[in-house]
Amino acid sequence: MRASQDRSRAVSRAVIALAAVTTCCMTVYAKDEKPKSVPIDFTMKCNVDKDGKTMPEGQFEEGKAWETSDFYGQGKVTLEGDTVVIGTGNDMTGIRWKGPLAKMNYEITLEAKRVEGSDFFCGLTFPYNDDFCSLILGGWGGRLVGLSSFDHMDASENGSATWRDFENGKWYSIRLRVTPKKIEAWIDEENVIDESTEGRKIGIRWEVEKSCPLGIATWQTTGAIRNVRLRAFPAAAQP
Repeated sequence: MRASQDRSRAVSRAVIALAAVTTCCMTVYAKDEKPKSVPIDFTMKCNVDKDGKTMPEGQFEEGKAWETSDFYGQGKVTLEGDTVVIGTGNDMTGIRWKGPLAKMNYEITLEAKRVEGSDFFCGLTFPYNDDFCSLILGGWGGRLVGLSSFDHMDASENGSATWRDFENGKWYSIRLRVTPKKIEAWIDEENVIDESTEGRKIGIRWEVEKSCPLGIATWQTTGAIRNVRLRAFPAAAQP
């Protein structure tokens, strides 16, 4: 009888302890201002094959997680070490991701630079639930930053636009965050886009459809991309 009572008390203590730990974790989880990683958290490498070997420099190999976007009149896509160089096309050149992907509550970070040219060197097309949108860096003569499209209006027309100079040959750190109520973007830790999505129609220009569901493209410009990373997070951990 005594042994049975002891086992009962031990089970009760274990249940109470588990409940306490669970409650503690839930509390911290909800108050944490930094998104916590969930299984979709990976670097989108395009220069490493399935065996972990680096592909030959100067070669962009099809059949991996990235593929060329097959724009009409596109330029060449090549590798230079850990960098993807997206060449000048007539008009667009790009790559798109074929691997796992989040549709909501995620961040994408990358580094991008304009090698030569005077238009956008990083047109990042991304999912917003079952729709798509594009973050444009350096459009309209080289200075526009904005989202395309909101309410059927381009980045220069929908209120998301900001204007800034970009230096050719300089790397910029880009961060994009997609949540149910907002699309946000940072350049070198400067918050350049903070747009509410509530009640708005999210879409893309038809020219970038080949970038879906996630792709990076240039317009009559050579751009370079490296260190692309996607991190999804639970809604409870949104800042």
